[in-house]
Amino acid sequence: MSTAIVGLAVGMALGFAGYFGGFTAFLLVAALGAIGFTVGKLADGDLHWSQFARPGQARTPQDRTTHRTRTTRSRLK
Repeated sequence: MSTAIVGLAVGMALGFAGYFGGFTAFLLVAALGAIGFTVGKLADGDLHWSQFARPGQARTPQDRTTHRTRTTRSRLK
C-alpha cells in the first residue's frame, strides 16, 4: 500500500472523528493513531525502544564499552 493511500485513509479517519465527535475526538483519534504507528514500527523492527532515550546515554553494557572505545580512539588521533 502506498504512502499516499495510507495518508488519505488517516486523513479521512481524522476528518470523520472531527466532524462527528468534535475536536476532542479528533485529538483522541490522532493520539491513538500515533501510538499505534509507533507500536507497529516497534513490532516490525524498524524502530528500537532505545531510540527514545536521550542522545549520548549508554543503553546497554555493550554500548557503554563501544562508546568509551570510540571516545578514547578519537582522542588518540
